[in-house]
Amino acid sequence: MPISRTLAVTFSAIALATLSHAASAAEQPVIGLITKTETNPFFVKMKEGATAAAKAQNAKLLTAAGKQDGDNAGQVTALENMIAAGAKTILITPSDAKAIVPAIKKARDKGVMVIALDSPTDPQEAVDALFATDNYKAGVLIGQYAKAALGGKPAKIATLDLFPGHPVGAQRHNGFLKGFGLAANPATSNELSKPAEVVCMADSFGDQAKGQTAMENCLQKNPDINLVYTINEPAAAGAYKALKAAGKEKNVMIVSVDGGCQGVKDVAAGKIAATSQQYPLKMASMGLEAGVKYAKTGEKVSGYTDTGVTLIAGKPVAGVDSKDAQTGLNLCWGKK
Repeated sequence: MPISRTLAVTFSAIALATLSHAASAAEQPVIGLITKTETNPFFVKMKEGATAAAKAQNAKLLTAAGKQDGDNAGQVTALENMIAAGAKTILITPSDAKAIVPAIKKARDKGVMVIALDSPTDPQEAVDALFATDNYKAGVLIGQYAKAALGGKPAKIATLDLFPGHPVGAQRHNGFLKGFGLAANPATSNELSKPAEVVCMADSFGDQAKGQTAMENCLQKNPDINLVYTINEPAAAGAYKALKAAGKEKNVMIVSVDGGCQGVKDVAAGKIAATSQQYPLKMASMGLEAGVKYAKTGEKVSGYTDTGVTLIAGKPVAGVDSKDAQTGLNLCWGKK
Protein backbone atom coordinates (compact mmCIF):
# COMPACT_ATOMS: atom_id res chain seq x y z
CA MET A 1 0.00 0.00 0.00
CA PRO A 2 1.38 3.44 -0.92
CA ILE A 3 2.59 5.58 1.99
CA SER A 4 0.02 8.27 1.19
CA ARG A 5 -2.82 5.74 1.45
CA THR A 6 -1.37 4.31 4.67
CA LEU A 7 -1.24 7.78 6.22
CA ALA A 8 -4.79 8.49 5.08
CA VAL A 9 -6.06 5.30 6.69
CA THR A 10 -4.13 6.06 9.89
CA PHE A 11 -5.45 9.60 10.10
CA SER A 12 -8.97 8.34 9.43
CA ALA A 13 -8.66 5.88 12.31
CA ILE A 14 -7.39 8.62 14.60
CA ALA A 15 -10.24 10.91 13.55
CA LEU A 16 -12.81 8.20 14.19
CA ALA A 17 -11.34 7.43 17.62
CA THR A 18 -11.36 11.13 18.49
CA LEU A 19 -14.96 11.51 17.37
CA SER A 20 -15.92 8.39 19.31
CA HIS A 21 -14.27 9.75 22.46
CA ALA A 22 -15.94 13.14 22.02
CA ALA A 23 -19.32 11.47 21.57
CA SER A 24 -18.75 9.38 24.67
CA ALA A 25 -17.80 12.46 26.70
CA ALA A 26 -20.85 14.31 25.40
CA GLU A 27 -23.10 11.45 26.52
CA GLN A 28 -21.64 11.36 30.04
CA PRO A 29 -24.33 12.70 32.42
CA VAL A 30 -23.29 15.81 34.35
CA ILE A 31 -24.75 15.83 37.86
CA GLY A 32 -24.24 18.41 40.59
CA LEU A 33 -24.23 17.93 44.37
CA ILE A 34 -24.63 20.95 46.64
CA THR A 35 -24.38 20.32 50.39
CA LYS A 36 -24.91 22.68 53.31
CA THR A 37 -21.25 22.58 54.38
CA GLU A 38 -18.01 20.79 53.52
CA THR A 39 -17.09 20.10 57.15
CA ASN A 40 -20.13 18.42 58.75
CA PRO A 41 -19.35 14.66 58.75
CA PHE A 42 -22.85 13.90 57.45
CA PHE A 43 -22.27 15.88 54.27
CA VAL A 44 -18.69 14.66 53.92
CA LYS A 45 -20.08 11.11 53.84
CA MET A 46 -22.82 12.11 51.41
CA LYS A 47 -20.19 13.54 49.05
CA GLU A 48 -18.15 10.33 49.33
CA GLY A 49 -21.22 8.30 48.42
CA ALA A 50 -22.07 10.51 45.46
CA THR A 51 -18.49 10.36 44.19
CA ALA A 52 -18.46 6.56 44.34
CA ALA A 53 -21.88 6.29 42.68
CA ALA A 54 -20.88 8.71 39.91
CA LYS A 55 -17.76 6.67 39.16
CA ALA A 56 -19.76 3.44 39.07
CA GLN A 57 -22.36 4.92 36.71
CA ASN A 58 -19.92 6.83 34.48
CA ALA A 59 -21.33 10.23 35.43
CA LYS A 60 -19.43 13.48 35.84
CA LEU A 61 -20.01 14.86 39.35
CA LEU A 62 -19.73 18.55 40.22
CA THR A 63 -19.67 19.40 43.94
CA ALA A 64 -20.05 22.56 46.00
CA ALA A 65 -21.15 23.61 49.48
CA GLY A 66 -22.12 26.63 51.54
CA LYS A 67 -19.58 28.15 53.92
CA GLN A 68 -21.79 27.18 56.86
CA ASP A 69 -25.31 25.94 57.57
CA GLY A 70 -27.68 28.69 56.46
CA ASP A 71 -25.48 30.03 53.63
CA ASN A 72 -28.19 30.39 51.00
CA ALA A 73 -26.18 32.80 48.83
CA GLY A 74 -23.40 30.25 48.48
CA GLN A 75 -25.85 27.57 47.39
CA VAL A 76 -27.50 29.90 44.85
CA THR A 77 -24.11 30.66 43.31
CA ALA A 78 -23.33 26.96 43.16
CA LEU A 79 -26.63 26.25 41.38
CA GLU A 80 -25.91 28.90 38.76
CA ASN A 81 -22.36 27.69 38.20
CA MET A 82 -23.45 24.07 37.79
CA ILE A 83 -26.14 24.97 35.26
CA ALA A 84 -23.54 26.92 33.29
CA ALA A 85 -21.26 23.87 33.42
CA GLY A 86 -23.94 21.69 31.82
CA ALA A 87 -25.47 19.88 34.79
CA LYS A 88 -28.85 18.37 33.90
CA THR A 89 -29.56 17.10 37.40
CA ILE A 90 -28.68 18.88 40.64
CA LEU A 91 -28.88 17.26 44.07
CA ILE A 92 -29.13 19.75 46.92
CA THR A 93 -29.43 19.79 50.72
CA PRO A 94 -31.13 23.18 51.14
CA SER A 95 -29.67 25.44 53.82
CA ASP A 96 -32.62 27.83 53.66
CA ALA A 97 -35.76 25.96 52.68
CA LYS A 98 -37.62 29.05 51.44
CA ALA A 99 -34.90 31.35 50.16
CA ILE A 100 -33.46 28.74 47.78
CA VAL A 101 -36.79 28.21 45.97
CA PRO A 102 -36.50 31.00 43.33
CA ALA A 103 -33.06 29.73 42.24
CA ILE A 104 -34.40 26.18 42.02
CA LYS A 105 -37.33 27.40 39.90
CA LYS A 106 -34.93 29.04 37.45
CA ALA A 107 -33.01 25.78 37.17
CA ARG A 108 -36.12 23.69 36.58
CA ASP A 109 -37.38 26.19 33.99
CA LYS A 110 -34.20 25.43 32.03
CA GLY A 111 -34.95 21.70 32.07
CA VAL A 112 -32.70 20.82 35.01
CA MET A 113 -34.06 18.16 37.35
CA VAL A 114 -33.56 19.21 40.99
CA ILE A 115 -33.68 16.67 43.81
CA ALA A 116 -33.51 17.61 47.48
CA LEU A 117 -31.51 15.28 49.73
CA ASP A 118 -31.93 15.10 53.53
CA SER A 119 -33.77 18.43 53.85
CA PRO A 120 -37.02 19.46 52.13
CA THR A 121 -37.62 22.80 50.51
CA ASP A 122 -40.54 24.98 51.60
CA PRO A 123 -42.81 24.12 49.87
CA GLN A 124 -41.60 20.56 49.33
CA GLU A 125 -43.00 20.63 45.77
CA ALA A 126 -40.41 23.25 44.75
CA VAL A 127 -38.14 20.36 43.73
CA ASP A 128 -38.84 17.39 41.48
CA ALA A 129 -38.25 14.91 44.30
CA LEU A 130 -37.03 14.48 47.87
CA PHE A 131 -34.87 11.60 49.15
CA ALA A 132 -34.66 11.96 52.93
CA THR A 133 -35.13 10.57 56.40
CA ASP A 134 -38.58 10.95 57.93
CA ASN A 135 -37.26 13.58 60.34
CA TYR A 136 -40.44 13.74 62.40
CA LYS A 137 -40.26 9.99 62.94
CA ALA A 138 -36.57 10.30 63.86
CA GLY A 139 -37.58 12.77 66.57
CA VAL A 140 -40.45 10.59 67.76
CA LEU A 141 -38.12 7.61 68.23
CA ILE A 142 -35.67 9.44 70.51
CA GLY A 143 -38.57 11.07 72.37
CA GLN A 144 -40.12 7.69 73.11
CA TYR A 145 -36.75 6.37 74.26
CA ALA A 146 -36.08 9.35 76.54
CA LYS A 147 -39.54 9.05 78.12
CA ALA A 148 -39.06 5.37 78.89
CA ALA A 149 -35.46 5.79 80.08
CA LEU A 150 -36.41 8.54 82.55
CA GLY A 151 -38.83 6.08 84.15
CA GLY A 152 -41.43 8.57 85.26
CA LYS A 153 -38.96 11.15 86.59
CA PRO A 154 -40.15 14.74 85.85
CA ALA A 155 -38.31 16.13 82.84
CA LYS A 156 -36.55 19.47 82.60
CA ILE A 157 -35.60 19.65 78.96
CA ALA A 158 -33.13 21.70 76.96
CA THR A 159 -33.42 21.62 73.17
CA LEU A 160 -30.37 22.52 71.09
CA ASP A 161 -32.04 23.21 67.77
CA LEU A 162 -30.86 24.08 64.26
CA PHE A 163 -32.13 27.61 63.59
CA PRO A 164 -35.61 29.12 63.27
CA GLY A 165 -37.87 28.12 60.40
CA HIS A 166 -35.96 25.18 58.92
CA PRO A 167 -38.20 22.15 58.24
CA VAL A 168 -35.64 19.57 59.43
CA GLY A 169 -35.05 21.42 62.68
CA ALA A 170 -38.77 21.79 63.32
CA GLN A 171 -39.63 18.20 62.40
CA ARG A 172 -36.98 16.67 64.64
CA HIS A 173 -37.76 19.01 67.56
CA ASN A 174 -41.52 18.57 67.38
CA GLY A 175 -41.24 14.84 66.72
CA PHE A 176 -39.09 14.48 69.84
CA LEU A 177 -41.70 16.27 71.96
CA LYS A 178 -44.48 14.18 70.40
CA GLY A 179 -42.60 10.96 71.17
CA PHE A 180 -42.06 12.12 74.74
CA GLY A 181 -45.80 12.59 75.09
CA LEU A 182 -45.82 16.38 75.21
CA ALA A 183 -47.84 18.92 73.23
CA ALA A 184 -46.20 19.30 69.83
CA ASN A 185 -46.88 20.78 66.42
CA PRO A 186 -47.43 18.32 63.54
CA ALA A 187 -44.82 17.38 60.95
CA THR A 188 -46.21 19.99 58.56
CA SER A 189 -45.32 22.89 60.88
CA ASN A 190 -42.02 24.76 60.79
CA GLU A 191 -42.66 26.35 64.20
CA LEU A 192 -40.96 24.93 67.29
CA SER A 193 -43.28 23.86 70.09
CA LYS A 194 -42.36 24.81 73.66
CA PRO A 195 -44.35 23.00 76.36
CA ALA A 196 -43.65 23.85 80.00
CA GLU A 197 -41.24 20.93 80.37
CA VAL A 198 -38.85 22.63 77.93
CA VAL A 199 -36.95 25.03 80.18
CA CYS A 200 -34.40 26.18 77.60
CA MET A 201 -34.27 26.40 73.80
CA ALA A 202 -31.16 27.49 71.90
CA ASP A 203 -29.89 27.42 68.30
CA SER A 204 -26.78 25.32 67.67
CA PHE A 205 -26.68 25.47 63.84
CA GLY A 206 -25.68 21.80 64.07
CA ASP A 207 -22.19 22.87 65.15
CA GLN A 208 -20.18 21.44 68.05
CA ALA A 209 -18.75 24.73 69.32
CA LYS A 210 -22.12 26.48 69.09
CA GLY A 211 -23.74 23.47 70.76
CA GLN A 212 -21.31 23.76 73.66
CA THR A 213 -22.04 27.47 74.09
CA ALA A 214 -25.78 26.85 73.87
CA MET A 215 -25.57 24.18 76.57
CA GLU A 216 -23.49 26.45 78.82
CA ASN A 217 -26.10 29.18 78.48
CA CYS A 218 -28.94 26.74 79.20
CA LEU A 219 -27.20 25.51 82.36
CA GLN A 220 -26.85 29.07 83.57
CA LYS A 221 -30.59 29.60 83.10
CA ASN A 222 -31.59 26.29 84.64
CA PRO A 223 -28.94 24.12 86.31
CA ASP A 224 -31.53 21.37 86.97
CA ILE A 225 -31.84 20.29 83.33
CA ASN A 226 -31.89 16.48 83.15
CA LEU A 227 -32.66 15.84 79.46
CA VAL A 228 -31.10 17.35 76.34
CA TYR A 229 -32.38 16.96 72.79
CA THR A 230 -29.91 17.97 70.07
CA ILE A 231 -30.50 18.50 66.34
CA ASN A 232 -27.46 16.34 65.47
CA GLU A 233 -24.45 14.60 66.97
CA PRO A 234 -21.91 17.44 66.59
CA ALA A 235 -24.27 19.58 68.71
CA ALA A 236 -24.58 16.64 71.13
CA ALA A 237 -20.79 16.44 71.43
CA GLY A 238 -20.72 20.13 72.31
CA ALA A 239 -23.49 19.66 74.86
CA TYR A 240 -21.64 16.77 76.49
CA LYS A 241 -18.45 18.83 76.73
CA ALA A 242 -20.34 21.63 78.52
CA LEU A 243 -22.04 19.16 80.87
CA LYS A 244 -18.75 17.47 81.69
CA ALA A 245 -17.09 20.81 82.45
CA ALA A 246 -19.96 21.53 84.86
CA GLY A 247 -19.70 18.07 86.45
CA LYS A 248 -23.21 17.14 85.30
CA GLU A 249 -22.53 14.64 82.50
CA LYS A 250 -23.62 11.62 84.58
CA ASN A 251 -26.95 13.14 85.59
CA VAL A 252 -28.16 14.46 82.23
CA MET A 253 -29.41 12.33 79.33
CA ILE A 254 -28.60 13.41 75.76
CA VAL A 255 -30.56 12.15 72.74
CA SER A 256 -29.85 13.09 69.15
CA VAL A 257 -30.27 12.38 65.44
CA ASP A 258 -27.77 11.31 62.73
CA GLY A 259 -26.26 7.92 63.51
CA GLY A 260 -22.84 8.75 62.12
CA CYS A 261 -19.95 6.48 63.04
CA GLN A 262 -18.55 8.96 65.58
CA GLY A 263 -22.01 9.58 67.00
CA VAL A 264 -22.59 5.85 67.47
CA LYS A 265 -19.19 5.60 69.20
CA ASP A 266 -20.46 8.33 71.57
CA VAL A 267 -23.52 6.17 72.21
CA ALA A 268 -21.26 3.22 73.04
CA ALA A 269 -19.22 5.46 75.37
CA GLY A 270 -22.32 6.67 77.19
CA LYS A 271 -22.06 10.28 76.03
CA ILE A 272 -25.29 10.01 74.02
CA ALA A 273 -28.07 7.77 75.33
CA ALA A 274 -29.74 7.18 71.96
CA THR A 275 -29.68 8.50 68.43
CA SER A 276 -31.86 8.08 65.34
CA GLN A 277 -29.67 6.81 62.52
CA GLN A 278 -30.14 8.03 58.98
CA TYR A 279 -28.46 7.00 55.70
CA PRO A 280 -26.83 9.76 53.58
CA LEU A 281 -25.02 7.27 51.33
CA LYS A 282 -28.39 5.88 50.29
CA MET A 283 -29.71 9.39 49.58
CA ALA A 284 -26.68 10.19 47.41
CA SER A 285 -26.71 6.92 45.45
CA MET A 286 -30.45 7.20 44.78
CA GLY A 287 -29.98 10.76 43.57
CA LEU A 288 -27.17 9.78 41.19
CA GLU A 289 -29.19 6.87 39.84
CA ALA A 290 -32.16 9.16 39.16
CA GLY A 291 -29.88 11.69 37.44
CA VAL A 292 -28.35 9.10 35.14
CA LYS A 293 -31.80 7.75 34.26
CA TYR A 294 -33.03 11.26 33.42
CA ALA A 295 -30.01 11.83 31.16
CA LYS A 296 -30.62 8.57 29.30
CA THR A 297 -34.42 8.49 29.09
CA GLY A 298 -35.72 11.97 29.92
CA GLU A 299 -37.80 10.46 32.71
CA LYS A 300 -37.85 12.51 35.91
CA VAL A 301 -38.27 11.09 39.39
CA SER A 302 -40.98 12.64 41.57
CA GLY A 303 -42.39 12.74 45.10
CA TYR A 304 -40.89 11.81 48.48
CA THR A 305 -38.84 8.68 49.15
CA ASP A 306 -38.20 7.73 52.78
CA THR A 307 -34.58 6.55 53.06
CA GLY A 308 -35.11 4.96 56.48
CA VAL A 309 -34.30 5.56 60.16
CA THR A 310 -33.18 3.21 62.97
CA LEU A 311 -33.04 3.92 66.71
CA ILE A 312 -29.58 3.16 68.12
CA ALA A 313 -29.39 3.01 71.93
CA GLY A 314 -26.69 2.41 74.52
CA LYS A 315 -29.13 0.48 76.71
CA PRO A 316 -32.44 -1.05 75.64
CA VAL A 317 -35.63 0.08 77.39
CA ALA A 318 -38.91 -1.79 77.66
CA GLY A 319 -41.50 -0.99 75.02
CA VAL A 320 -39.14 0.82 72.62
CA ASP A 321 -37.60 -1.02 69.66
CA SER A 322 -33.91 -0.22 69.26
CA LYS A 323 -30.62 -1.64 67.99
CA ASP A 324 -27.36 -1.69 69.92
CA ALA A 325 -24.25 0.40 69.23
CA GLN A 326 -22.44 -2.43 67.42
CA THR A 327 -25.34 -2.71 64.98
CA GLY A 328 -25.20 1.06 64.57
CA LEU A 329 -21.50 0.88 63.73
CA ASN A 330 -22.18 -1.84 61.18
CA LEU A 331 -24.81 0.34 59.51
CA CYS A 332 -23.46 3.83 60.10
CA TRP A 333 -24.46 6.15 57.30
CA GLY A 334 -25.12 3.81 54.48
CA LYS A 335 -24.11 0.21 54.90
CA LYS A 336 -27.81 -0.65 55.21
